[in-house]
Amino acid sequence: MVRWRWLLLLVGLLISLGAVLLLADALLRLYTVLALLSPLLARVVIGAIVAAIAGAVGFGLYRLRPFLRPRRRQKTLQAPRYPKEAATANLQAVQNQVDQIQDQVARQALQEKAQSLAFSNPDQALTIAVFGVGSAGKTALVNELLGQPVGQVGAALGTTQTQQVYPWQIPNMSRALQLIDTPGIAEAGIAGTEREQAARAVAAGADLILFVIDDDLRQAEYTVLQALMGMGKRVLLVLNKADRYPEADLEALLERLRSRLVPPLSPDDIVAVAALPQPLPQVGGGWLQMQPNLLPLRARLADLLRQEGEALIADNLLLQTQQLGETARQIIDSQRQDQAEAIIERYQWLSAGAIAVTPLPGLDFLATAAINAQMVVELSQVYGCEVSLEEGKALALSVAKTLTGLGLVKGTVDLLALGLQTNLATVLAGRALKGTSGAYLTRIAGKSFIEYFRQNQSWGDGGIGTVVEQQFRLNQRDAIMKAFIKEAIARVVPIAQE
Repeated sequence: MVRWRWLLLLVGLLISLGAVLLLADALLRLYTVLALLSPLLARVVIGAIVAAIAGAVGFGLYRLRPFLRPRRRQKTLQAPRYPKEAATANLQAVQNQVDQIQDQVARQALQEKAQSLAFSNPDQALTIAVFGVGSAGKTALVNELLGQPVGQVGAALGTTQTQQVYPWQIPNMSRALQLIDTPGIAEAGIAGTEREQAARAVAAGADLILFVIDDDLRQAEYTVLQALMGMGKRVLLVLNKADRYPEADLEALLERLRSRLVPPLSPDDIVAVAALPQPLPQVGGGWLQMQPNLLPLRARLADLLRQEGEALIADNLLLQTQQLGETARQIIDSQRQDQAEAIIERYQWLSAGAIAVTPLPGLDFLATAAINAQMVVELSQVYGCEVSLEEGKALALSVAKTLTGLGLVKGTVDLLALGLQTNLATVLAGRALKGTSGAYLTRIAGKSFIEYFRQNQSWGDGGIGTVVEQQFRLNQRDAIMKAFIKEAIARVVPIAQE
């Protein structure tokens, strides 16, 4: 592709050079002929011709300036190689985003969160969230890992009401650990929903998650587990109460669990344990209390924390900064949306007034291109783009031609005529309908430009027609049309009547 461009450029230069030489030869011949009559006349005529040619070339370059000016590209930064470097870069980007947020409460909250991540203690404890449905045995698992009964164990759902944090240490690991026992998920009632939201927040901030189940994955468990893995969280799936299954059934269950997860967890990251085994009846009477079996989980945790402990913290820090950046982006996008809506609101009624007071033979949306060009410039400023008035005119004309080519101008008139008929039959054929239609088309154009700027000055794979058609359909909703017609009657009809 690049070679063809260079070849076309070379051919264009050769053709231009030939044209210049031919022009110079023609001017020289003309000068020779005129000089025989009068040297002064020859100089005046040749000077006038050269000035006219220079003026035409300059005017052409001026008109083509918006199209010839290369679009400013953002600098391509080298991607950080390590999570901590990436997290630092993300925090800097988040700070730049936060500076653009106008809502003081949201800006302050994001600044505090960013500062807490930026000044996090390098020796901070690695956090492990024990997560799962109620009564899956999370607290019993925590008690056994710690070697002491720190939490209440019960059969009823919701035994753990709030998160509980316990310091923990494993041999041959210098970094401190924290085990967090979270409330259960998928519990009924408002209180259960609130506890689940709190548990999810804890899991989202933890470095490692022990997702505890006691049977095959239920739908609620599967949905939450897939969401956590989709976030990029490091998860160990812990099948508790393994003592209830015969060995063959246990292996079959573990195999099903491995096959259900997409993307799959490593086989080493799915372990079966028995934190609080059930007593077994003895021959001749009595019960035998079996010993807890957490050996597979302890072995996997020891290997994982020793080998990946620092990486888990760095990866989690990177994930936290990414989530913070996404939150800031959503706030800025909402803020820009509100500003853009206000601009469209203003210009759509300016367009309506211009059409209502101008005696056009028909609804010519191209006649309002100048108004729409200024709207494009203001929308571009909201989204941090650089669009000149000339570029704005070109974009406005492109959308206007697209609206006409898709037949949406006539569709708008028919749509609004039907809506106005029930509200204002006396001015159906008058300027009010034309002005209202112009306002509606300006609204569609403005909405289309919002998508254009949101996609970094691109119409996307479907092109301009797809974007315009989509916005036309979205703005045909009944509630939107009723509100628009009501405001049009209040704004446009008085102008048309006057």
